[in-house]
Amino acid sequence: MPKPLWLVRPRPDGGCDYVSFQVDSVTGSALAPSVEMREGSHLPPQMPLLKRRHRLDPDEAERCQMRLQKEGGFRCSEPLF
Repeated sequence: MPKPLWLVRPRPDGGCDYVSFQVDSVTGSALAPSVEMREGSHLPPQMPLLKRRHRLDPDEAERCQMRLQKEGGFRCSEPLF
């Protein structure tokens, strides 16, 4: 997962739930890369709400991304903020 990936799911109230995946440069290394997954919600014009953060290995992050798209109703998106 070389570049950040955003998944977004619209909500009935006009906001959206989001999940972003990006390479974790703090704990990851070239030998043992790590991906940070951030889950939250956003209802403009309010500030985004970060609900959870996870550190995953790249294979696990890819499986999670596929599951969210298949079962969770998330779609790829441009960064929200």
